Amino acid sequence: MAKKFYVVWQGREPGIYTDWNQCKRQIDKFSGAKYKSFASLLDAQAAFKGERIGVGSALKGGGKNLPTKPTKRQGIKTYTALEVAALPMQVKLFTDGGCDPNPGKAGSGMALYRGEALESLWYGLYTPQGTNNTAELNALNQAFIMAKKERDSGQSVAIFCDSKYSIQSITQWAEGWQKKGWKKAGGEIKNLPLIQEMFERYQSIKTNVQVLHVNGHVGVEGNELADRMSMLAIQLKESNFICYPNEINVKSILALRAG
Repeated sequence: MAKKFYVVWQGREPGIYTDWNQCKRQIDKFSGAKYKSFASLLDAQAAFKGERIGVGSALKGGGKNLPTKPTKRQGIKTYTALEVAALPMQVKLFTDGGCDPNPGKAGSGMALYRGEALESLWYGLYTPQGTNNTAELNALNQAFIMAKKERDSGQSVAIFCDSKYSIQSITQWAEGWQKKGWKKAGGEIKNLPLIQEMFERYQSIKTNVQVLHVNGHVGVEGNELADRMSMLAIQLKESNFICYPNEINVKSILALRAG
């Protein structure tokens, strides 16, 4: 049986589910529930954001009063810990950047999960005069590099970042800036050289790699671990981006200083 993806627009916890029983728990006996099944994750994600409706088959009793046309350009969806866990990608990369103070000492971190198991942690790119935004961009850039390697080896990949600025700069805004000669109305494009480098790299992976937003410090383990790695980079003043060399004890690492 072909795998289906279930979108819940109105239910106990709206989101995208890969299992019918999980979906059913969100809508069962929920007044005004709106939901629908889709044949692919991309269709489900687009439908959840309101970009495309009517693709795939409707569930029995569901899909009532759904939007019938695309909405205007919106921001980006924030994925919950449950939705992150439900996504079927083989490799999940979580990034974070920290700065203390802002501007000031900055560092970046990343956590790599393979098959839902934590495989490795990464930290570095310390700079004594950075910003939170540059730290976030640097972390995301490292995830792009890692994602390309994983994709080229046949793995499905998703990247999770808690910086809407970083995600939108690369996946939404940069295309328009490029068309205008890397200019924007209202002033300079901050961090332009890094954004240009990242946008070029993103072009080579965007059809295969999802770049998704999660909120920071809400219990998404990968995000919390990436945060601790960014703080470790600042503490150790590590300018390279290196793999955490010690045994990974999640509880102990989460007890380290948070950003």
